[in-house]
Amino acid sequence: MTSHKATPPALPQPPPTGDAPGPAAAPRITSRDVARAAGVSQAAVSLVLGDKWRGRVSETKAQAVRAAARELGYRPNLAARSLRTGRTRTALLVVPVLTTEFFARVYTGAARIAADHDFGVVLYPSPDGIAHARDPFDSAAATLDGVIASSMAAEALTALRAAGLPLVMLDSDPDDDRATATVNLDIADGARQLAAHLTALGHRRITHLAADVDSWTFALRRHAVTQALAAVPGTHLRRLPSALGIDAGLRAAHAALTGPGPRPTALLCDDDIIAAGACKAVRRLGLRVPDDVSVTGFDDLALARAVDPELTTVRLPAEEFGEAGMRALMTALDGRPAQPPGPLPVELITRGSTAPPPPSP
Repeated sequence: MTSHKATPPALPQPPPTGDAPGPAAAPRITSRDVARAAGVSQAAVSLVLGDKWRGRVSETKAQAVRAAARELGYRPNLAARSLRTGRTRTALLVVPVLTTEFFARVYTGAARIAADHDFGVVLYPSPDGIAHARDPFDSAAATLDGVIASSMAAEALTALRAAGLPLVMLDSDPDDDRATATVNLDIADGARQLAAHLTALGHRRITHLAADVDSWTFALRRHAVTQALAAVPGTHLRRLPSALGIDAGLRAAHAALTGPGPRPTALLCDDDIIAAGACKAVRRLGLRVPDDVSVTGFDDLALARAVDPELTTVRLPAEEFGEAGMRALMTALDGRPAQPPGPLPVELITRGSTAPPPPSP
């Protein structure tokens, strides 16, 4: 057996002496450098990078300052700024889960706008889903400037709201005055587009696999689907609840397809994950999508293109959604009146999972 002796640790080397050069420190980029590169005053740089330029610096100059700061790699002294302004320049984004890419894309959009304002974004998945979100810090007011909550009930944020922070709600009831501002997608229009697509193909026996989640957004989908199908004579709508999961979607679809009465010719699902489970249920029963049963999703996740046939679904502009939410928070932090945009438009994406219904027996 070969023995191995430990190699003694290297002794620290003395610093270079005489004329021997040491490693050169990178010069620190200052606001004066940014001002010189942008062709503006230091005061203008301070206003723009402090996000207090509106009405005092032109949009053209503000863009030049931001471009120069990015090109030079300018990083402000955030600790000094926090002491001077009383702000931490940190926003919290609360989401129900991190198991779908939708919320990751919302974060990407929010972080992009935050970076333009020298803000950081802390992503916090609520451990209790849409239920009460625990304060992730000992004192939210001491460590945050504001909160954005995506697809959460306003009452779920009691601990965070008690800190008195500006709160922007995404995908939430616009009539709830507990939020500083609300930004929404046009979810109802997406549900109506799906219903219209199925009825235009000739479907009249439609089962809605509705997400078994107590939230404003899914209640809105149920209401929109009910109204849209009620307006089409001869349409029979059935609704079954489903948890948000592939296995849950499979079970709900199996129940819909094997229950009493005529089999539905279309399954309208509240999201792509439920729809993926529905497609599995159709195949396990020896049926085909879309020849025997059409299936639709909602969200247009990557999963919608991974199943075969690919899902007809509703595309949600998740990154633009996050951007709009962060802009609303920046507006609130500037003390300006909130002017949230109207619902962001969504888009019906038709793919191979829908077709006219089979001939009646």
